[in-house]
Amino acid sequence: MSHLFQEIQTTASAIAKEVFGVDIDPSELPLQETRKEFDGDFTMVVFPLTKHKLGSPQQIAETLGIGLIDRLSYLTAFNVIKGFLNLSLSAEYWVNFVADQAQSEAFLSLDHGQGQTVVVEYCSPNTNKPLHLGHLRNIILGYSLTEILRASGYHVVPTCLFNDRGTNISKSMVAWLAVGKEETPADRGVKGDKLVGDYYVAFNDMLKEQAAPLLAQGIDKREADNQTAVMQAVHDMTVKWEQGDPEVVSLWKKMNGWFYEAVQDTFSRMGISFEKFYYESEVYLKGKEAVAEGLEKGVFTQAADGSVEIDLTEDKLDKKTLLRGNGTSLYITQDLAIAADKYAEFEMDKSIYVVGNEQEYHFQVLFKILEKLEKPFANGLYHLSYGMVELPTGKMKSREGTIVEADDLLDEMRSQAKEETSQNLAKVQEMSTEELELLYETLGQGALKYYLVKVDPRKKMLFDPKESIELKGNTGPFIQYSYARIQAVKRKAATMTIPAFHAALALEDHLMEEEKTLSRLLFRYPAVLKEAGDSYNPALLANYAYEVAKEFNRFYQQATILKADAPNTSAFRLMLADFAGRIIEQSLRLLGIGVPSRM
Repeated sequence: MSHLFQEIQTTASAIAKEVFGVDIDPSELPLQETRKEFDGDFTMVVFPLTKHKLGSPQQIAETLGIGLIDRLSYLTAFNVIKGFLNLSLSAEYWVNFVADQAQSEAFLSLDHGQGQTVVVEYCSPNTNKPLHLGHLRNIILGYSLTEILRASGYHVVPTCLFNDRGTNISKSMVAWLAVGKEETPADRGVKGDKLVGDYYVAFNDMLKEQAAPLLAQGIDKREADNQTAVMQAVHDMTVKWEQGDPEVVSLWKKMNGWFYEAVQDTFSRMGISFEKFYYESEVYLKGKEAVAEGLEKGVFTQAADGSVEIDLTEDKLDKKTLLRGNGTSLYITQDLAIAADKYAEFEMDKSIYVVGNEQEYHFQVLFKILEKLEKPFANGLYHLSYGMVELPTGKMKSREGTIVEADDLLDEMRSQAKEETSQNLAKVQEMSTEELELLYETLGQGALKYYLVKVDPRKKMLFDPKESIELKGNTGPFIQYSYARIQAVKRKAATMTIPAFHAALALEDHLMEEEKTLSRLLFRYPAVLKEAGDSYNPALLANYAYEVAKEFNRFYQQATILKADAPNTSAFRLMLADFAGRIIEQSLRLLGIGVPSRM
């Protein structure tokens, strides 16, 4: 798209110089797709030229349109609507485009990110509870952004931070010691993250029971909680862990080990992998080095009680404590350390944090502190802030055990895919049991991942499992079905005698509107990929994949692909269908979604 646009803009600039005698930078002549209600493929906006006093927008557009048609052979017509110059490209141009790019690997990727390294941090689970629906949106956004940036030419390093220490971790440990009776995941027949999460819920049940009498006396809830025996046990255990108590550390390693094994199984199921794992337990003390640096540079100040803070009120932020008076660190302290570690190891040009929007202020403060510390990577920091995801039944609460666990949801989506597929057994009756099982998993994950990624990351969303699995509308299975339909056409074509396409041979009278529209849509792929990467918004690519699937189905319904009147027309339409399939497959792959060849 960029090469075509550049040629049209440069030519229009030359026309303006010759006719009007003014130098117009090509960038002053923006091009966009022509709106559906008007004739044309691309539209040049000429309003910016009125500042040069060359005449009315209508006159300027007419002059440029005549000149462009005269000089560029692939432009066949133009029309002007209130200063918008609509340009139509020849059928030959679109035929040649499809012929040139249908099998091109280069068309599917970009190179504008070459030479640059991007670190993407996502998932960041706590080791006291299973991954849940909110984590799934995080994971899918982080994974798809990683793959989109890779396809754009960047060297991308996906990382994951495990929040593996602190009071919340101690809560699960205290509950396990109190009521666990040495239970292991194998004893109960559940994954380790499930078991640990159950004890986190059990702790909060114990806390409520012990705090109830104190609350009845009118004691403030926070104070009542702190006075309970179980909360005292949590504080004691956290201190013992920091002191390296052998028994506490041994239990901590055991229960975290259960979690890591379980969550890695979930990652593998989803096709997720990371290049680097960070652990809060390994970096929280290193943050003190950053605090010392800030004090030395005069960026931080130390109070009489020994606490360290930074005053960001002049930056329209608040004061922020970086080190408590007792010497213990906070989350932001460890984030300072991890940011420095990332740069020391990867020397990244950009560092992206995929974290929910409830942490927006945290990252504003973190980035501002790194800027004031004059870190070389400070200008490349970005918080991909995403909205929370809810179910029709309402919000999820980990401590109350009302979260929708990731594994349970993956299983549920797979079951729904099986149920939907079983209603159309005639279409898959030739598939083996193993192929069917893979299909159910592919459709289930495709429904879930697509539904979570199709919404702009910055927006809160409602996840409806039933709607996500439907074979119609803007859903993953609809796009997957469209791809499978293309593969069915190709399989049927393999049983027929269809000659290879030759651009020099004539097609039927003209390109159908559906052929031209689909070709123009496929032409957009590099621009959509670039915009999705530049704006850190995988939803753009997701919805583009839906548009391609929808437009292919319109083409499929209107065009005779394999039995057209002219053999070369069938060859072209088959090539166009295959091209659409490649674009769908690539788009979904970058979103972490597989495509079945049969449905």
